Amino acid sequence: MAKALGVHSRRVERWRSRFSKSGLAGLEDRHRSGRKAKFSAVARCEIIAVACDPVITDKGKTSRTIENVMLQAIERGVVEEISWTSVQRILAEGEVRPHKVEGWLHSTNPFFRERVKEIVELYLHLPADSVVLCVDEKPGMQALERRYPDRPAKPGKLRRREYEYKRHDTQTLLCAFEVHKGRVLAQCGDTRKATDLVRFMEEVAVQYPTGTVHLVWDNLSIHFDGKDDRWTLFNERHGGRFVFHYTPKHASWVNQVECFFSILERQSLRDASFKSKEQLRDQVLTFIEFWNRKPSSTLSARTSNGGTFPTATAGQATRSTSRRAGSLR
Repeated sequence: MAKALGVHSRRVERWRSRFSKSGLAGLEDRHRSGRKAKFSAVARCEIIAVACDPVITDKGKTSRTIENVMLQAIERGVVEEISWTSVQRILAEGEVRPHKVEGWLHSTNPFFRERVKEIVELYLHLPADSVVLCVDEKPGMQALERRYPDRPAKPGKLRRREYEYKRHDTQTLLCAFEVHKGRVLAQCGDTRKATDLVRFMEEVAVQYPTGTVHLVWDNLSIHFDGKDDRWTLFNERHGGRFVFHYTPKHASWVNQVECFFSILERQSLRDASFKSKEQLRDQVLTFIEFWNRKPSSTLSARTSNGGTFPTATAGQATRSTSRRAGSLR
């Protein structure tokens, strides 16, 4: 019984003893020393309810402070009077933090499960004579120049970074991640237009001249045909070898290239300082070349123990050989 309730065995023994001596009356609270509680349990619950009620916009305010909770509790007749500190203590004891918000996103796609399963099946079971590429864009990479160098960490002290910086424009990375080999194709330029993406995909087609290419990407507008039927015509130019798979809305996390973007951000961009957008572009493409020299990591090691959902944390990369102005360095 103590294990099931998560209490010490002596507590169970004490209450069993009280019940055996006095029956149900022995389970009632005994008289305690000290001052009586100023606010009843019902009043405490009512105060918590006030704090958790939806906020009605009033005088331009859309949030509620502890002082607001205090005044509303008095106005509603929950208590005759109460201090700011008492309200704060009641909310803290109840672990109520209505000022904090946790994000939540729901996909309304009725075929969410089917579409995710279709993509995951490609990851886990590569079709014969084909390749699976995850394609996406990483826009808005900022070429930030730190005004002063970071101060290194010391025992008991964190590394310190000057908050002031100078911004030298941005770059957009177009990227294709080969799921089963970790290979990356990339172009880095100023814009993220449909023409940029078509030009990049032409380079991808050159790198994969034969076999079926399964393409996984999200629902960005330039990933669809548009008025010019860009992807229908693209596929016709390459013998219909490309099969397009769209992640469900709000499920771009299914796209494995996002894992590579995370690695790029943490290992190359986050702590860097750039004097120009050209330096940013050079560093991104140099990192991808470095990634390309690493031993490849296939999904077999990740799926051998019960079909773990694959993630891209190691692999190879290849920089696109194109040198078109505004697209590559």
